[in-house]
Amino acid sequence: MYVVKPPRLRKGDLISVVSPASAPNDSSKVLAGARYFESLGYRVTVSQNVFNLNGYLAGTDKERADDLNQAFADKNVKAIICSRGGYGSPRILDLLDYGTIRRNPKILVGYSDITALQLAILKKTGLLTFSGPMMAVEFGNNLDPYTEEMFFDLVTRAAKPGVLRSHKDFRLSFKGKKKVTGRILGGNLSLITSIMGTEYQVRFDRCLLLIEEVSEEPYSVDRMLTQLRLAGILKKASGYLLGQFTDCAAEEPNKPHREIDEIIREDVLSNGKSGISNLAYGHVPTKITLPIGIMASIDPAKRRFSIDESAVI
Repeated sequence: MYVVKPPRLRKGDLISVVSPASAPNDSSKVLAGARYFESLGYRVTVSQNVFNLNGYLAGTDKERADDLNQAFADKNVKAIICSRGGYGSPRILDLLDYGTIRRNPKILVGYSDITALQLAILKKTGLLTFSGPMMAVEFGNNLDPYTEEMFFDLVTRAAKPGVLRSHKDFRLSFKGKKKVTGRILGGNLSLITSIMGTEYQVRFDRCLLLIEEVSEEPYSVDRMLTQLRLAGILKKASGYLLGQFTDCAAEEPNKPHREIDEIIREDVLSNGKSGISNLAYGHVPTKITLPIGIMASIDPAKRRFSIDESAVI
């Protein structure tokens, strides 16, 4: 896979805020996030349609796509940070100017619904993006120090991060016996499956498959993991990285159901491949930032997870 790395973030750089999916629930959080970056010496511009409301979408598909296209086309913008996830990113994949994105590689940050954008951009342009904190969620809401450290270490330093330090509240569980290496691919499970079978789906061969989820019942997670299995993706992956499955308990626990841990154990952990579960990643305030498309390694014997190349230049 051909991967393009964006230039690193430097003090004084201009950061653009976009809403490719839903609008922020509280506009003050975006402004608080902007003030946070400005206090560190960066500049922030909020794109035209960030606060638009169109039902559960931040404006029309064209408006949301235009903001993203303009942010990539603007030579002054060095990084693009999504305001939030929600829903809507897959709707604009066919409206993006991938030629402009390819010619203007820059940092793009988001997670959850933004997974669709990240995988599509990687497939169409080779650009490495960052699955990490968003402007109206983490940056505008008492940013956790660990989250802050993990983010800036990746986007401001053109150096190999090496072994990642886990957070004390997230005890990592390593599976398998052999060391495996591959590109980190994935993100939110619902969004991975939403673009399967389309021209925006990446090849998952020999990757480290990254998965997290939020507010899905166990049967829904089971269905999506089964789709990955039947599509051959679980088999093609060299290993796996499992983040948090937040609020994924059965809504009616008194009715027959299966627990989310049982489903993960059966569908993913039983395949004998090396992997990690309980990563500080997903819909939790304390999180690592993971570059989508970067080479990384899992070494179960040494209990190490490392990023093996720089994410920026």
